Amino acid sequence: MPKPKAIIIGGGIAGIASAIRLAVKGYEVDVFEANSKPGGKLSEIKMNGFRFDAGPSLFTMPQYVDELFKLADKNPKDYFGYIKLREVCRYFYEDGLRLNASADLEKFAKEIEEKTQSTAEEVDLFLKKSKTIYEVTHRVFLERSLHKLKSYLHWDTLKSLLRFGQIDAFRTQAKANQSFFKDKRIAQLFNRYATYNGSDPYQAPATLNVIPHFEYHFGAFLPKNGMYGIVTALVKLAEELGVKFHYNQKAEEILYSDGRKPKVTGIKVNDKTYNADIIVSNLDIWFTYKKLLQGIAQPQKLLNQERSSSALIFYWGMDGNYSDLGLHNIFFTEDYQKEFNAIWKDKTICSDPTVYINISAKHIRDDAPLDGENWFVMINVPANNHQNWELLIKEARENIIKKISRVLNRNIEKDIICEQILDPRSIESKTGSYQGSLYGNSSNNQFSAFLRHSNFSSKVKNLYFCGGSVHPGGGIPLALLSAKIIDDGIGLVVH
Repeated sequence: MPKPKAIIIGGGIAGIASAIRLAVKGYEVDVFEANSKPGGKLSEIKMNGFRFDAGPSLFTMPQYVDELFKLADKNPKDYFGYIKLREVCRYFYEDGLRLNASADLEKFAKEIEEKTQSTAEEVDLFLKKSKTIYEVTHRVFLERSLHKLKSYLHWDTLKSLLRFGQIDAFRTQAKANQSFFKDKRIAQLFNRYATYNGSDPYQAPATLNVIPHFEYHFGAFLPKNGMYGIVTALVKLAEELGVKFHYNQKAEEILYSDGRKPKVTGIKVNDKTYNADIIVSNLDIWFTYKKLLQGIAQPQKLLNQERSSSALIFYWGMDGNYSDLGLHNIFFTEDYQKEFNAIWKDKTICSDPTVYINISAKHIRDDAPLDGENWFVMINVPANNHQNWELLIKEARENIIKKISRVLNRNIEKDIICEQILDPRSIESKTGSYQGSLYGNSSNNQFSAFLRHSNFSSKVKNLYFCGGSVHPGGGIPLALLSAKIIDDGIGLVVH
């Protein structure tokens, strides 16, 4: 008996995870990827002896990656290694304050108490609240479909719904953090977690305070071969399971049968038809509807929702070593609300943006020459709405260099020996993310968890959706969970 066929559109992390899960289930799986390499946003850049992880740079919840190997009866350690970081991040403020956020919570809380007006008790109470939000939300809002009745017919779901008031959905994240911390700089530190899903802490619900729990309870990690090592390990597993990857093959159309209850039949690529029993689109939901689903009624209200923020990233090969910096570094703006107003209200870039620098060579020495460092320098920017990006990039580059040089008291510009740039336009063209938004729709609404597109189509049978633009959201852990939700929703098992 021939195996049923599944096609995955897009070889991002969620698409690869879906391919693995369907292969384990007994499907013959083909992945069609428009680019020459897999990974989507989780890609890499090599230039002048430097290697950069081009997209996500923080690894949390590694159990969701390990789970894919275990499903295939493989030992994750045979494919993929990672270390738990002893230092989560280094924080730099314009007034001279520096904090090294240790993974040891007592040590981090003590440092905050010694250097700021906030106390260790404040930190402890905040992280306990973060844990509570996680306990209430993770099974209901993160690990199950919000769009199927059976998801709510569980005792743990009922318990979570009865505790809904504890997830702090009715005040903004900034308001909540202002109430937790006397020192506004520490409130700012925890406000930044809204940017983990491309949102504004001055609009987004305090439910987003669940995110620090991922880092400070489960830990922050670094793959031994860099973030792109996640992709190479999972692709290797998928290929061993028989998954076929087709690169430089851009899907043109999702095909389906006629009638009152259409059902997927395949896809069209370069005017050639490939048949399938199941199709999973890892492409941004906006492009899936606008480009691939012809003749299907489109959910205009959902597609017209506010998009998440985007990013402007400079990949700098640096001549020299910077002992002040660690793997993850944040240089805060003095006026955080002004920065977010610029992004969300004015659709532009603040003249004093908060700057994030990732330097994987601090741990992976081969990522840069011995006398150099690979700087991934990122600021949050609005999604692409036809701004004058050439001017904005020029101004932002100057402001970023001035800011880092000022805080470190060192002229960094003379050390930049090579450079590449990624902006919202190139993010869209390279990853298929509409307007370059990194996380699909924003979470600047207390009901945003319910407003993301479902992981299945209610119009076309056997059509599924995964990745950061659908439930449960963006970022590696949630993208992997989107694949798990699809897996749980497909009942066919082939022996």
